[in-house]
Amino acid sequence: MLYLCVKWLHILSSTVLFGTGIGTAFFMLMANLSKDIRAIAFATRAVVVADWCFTTPAVIFQPLSGLMLMNLTGVTLETGWLAAALALYVFAGACWLPVVWMQIRMKRLAAEALLGGTDLPPAYWRLNTWWIILGSLAFPAVVAIFWLMVFRPG
Repeated sequence: MLYLCVKWLHILSSTVLFGTGIGTAFFMLMANLSKDIRAIAFATRAVVVADWCFTTPAVIFQPLSGLMLMNLTGVTLETGWLAAALALYVFAGACWLPVVWMQIRMKRLAAEALLGGTDLPPAYWRLNTWWIILGSLAFPAVVAIFWLMVFRPG
């Protein structure tokens, strides 16, 4: 029963992580494409809140519940699919950490532009370019993790 409970929480947490990531990315991308400073200021603020409320706890919980599952099943890091999934998780995390900083900075730049009645500065759009690049790298890594976890290839 403990195994099923931990497995369910691990799956639920991964769903929250993936769902929040893709949902906030879509929301922020659409706001940025609109070029509407009010929409951008709102979206960046909401994305930062979502990262703190949903993404961060899921990022922390995933390896903890994964370790518990390893302990309960006897699967080790020498298992190929698990080692690959862990490497992809570290890679996605390495992309996500700078994105968190970028989103906080973008939120501040958007709030300042909205308050000052000015256009977004070029720094905002440079950060946006890197935000898209890093997200585009992390997204397929997370999809691959799901595949590895479901199919557990040799």
